[in-house]
Amino acid sequence: MNNELKDKTISCPYCGESIDILLDCSLPDQQYVEDCQVCCRPINIQLSVDYDENLQVTVTHENE
Repeated sequence: MNNELKDKTISCPYCGESIDILLDCSLPDQQYVEDCQVCCRPINIQLSVDYDENLQVTVTHENE
């Protein structure tokens, strides 16, 4: 992607609050854990960028 860092608003899978995260799009496929800014529970974040630079973000509970 032209801009390797991208802001994204997601919903926490625990508390349902909308939170903003900063995504590093320099790697096409990533998986990492980030704590919710509201309830502090760990969110699994999966990020993928395809050849057309379409960004897909999936967020799940810690045990999913």
